[in-house]
Amino acid sequence: MTARGESLREAQRPTRSLVTPKQTLTIGHWNVRTMYRGGAAAQIAREMEGYQLDILGISECRWMGAGRMRLASGQTVLYSGDEELHEGGVAIIISQQAEKSLMEWTPISKRIITARFYTRYRRVTVLQAYAPHNEREEEEKDQFYLELQETLDECNKNDIIIIMGDLNAKVGSDNSGYERTMGVHGLGTQNENRERLCTSNQRNVVSP
Repeated sequence: MTARGESLREAQRPTRSLVTPKQTLTIGHWNVRTMYRGGAAAQIAREMEGYQLDILGISECRWMGAGRMRLASGQTVLYSGDEELHEGGVAIIISQQAEKSLMEWTPISKRIITARFYTRYRRVTVLQAYAPHNEREEEEKDQFYLELQETLDECNKNDIIIIMGDLNAKVGSDNSGYERTMGVHGLGTQNENRERLCTSNQRNVVSP
């Protein structure tokens, strides 16, 4: 695993802008449960192509270690997982066109990975996260949100920062006190992870 803060910078320079006035950037996220089985990566690649996604964030990749792999279909997988077990893990899959804009990527842990892309106007940093379940130990959840905040703090403040992933939180529809960080279309009963997620977002809201 690459040490925290040590960026895996690509030798190649970006050759195109990720976003242009005439081109729509399409991104998505999917908790796939596992990519550690035969044919899983190919199936995910087909779904990505079907939805015409440029960037797809993956939770529960279940690949060990960290690395970069090109699929037979042409997409590139950037992944960050556990060093010893096929559990958890995150990944960012990018299309062939999006790869031409990739500047650098950093595997933070089995729960966080980032990728930075070139555009002609502002750089774009994508942060893919997979939060611990609500039933996990408080210490593990505290560590995740601390790591998430540290990762955000290290991002270039001039970048457009996109955070996506499976945050394992039920936010409900009541946004009282969190009007600036969540809407009113949430589902389910609120759980403890909701407070962590909304409080974390509250700290990172940029004032107009």
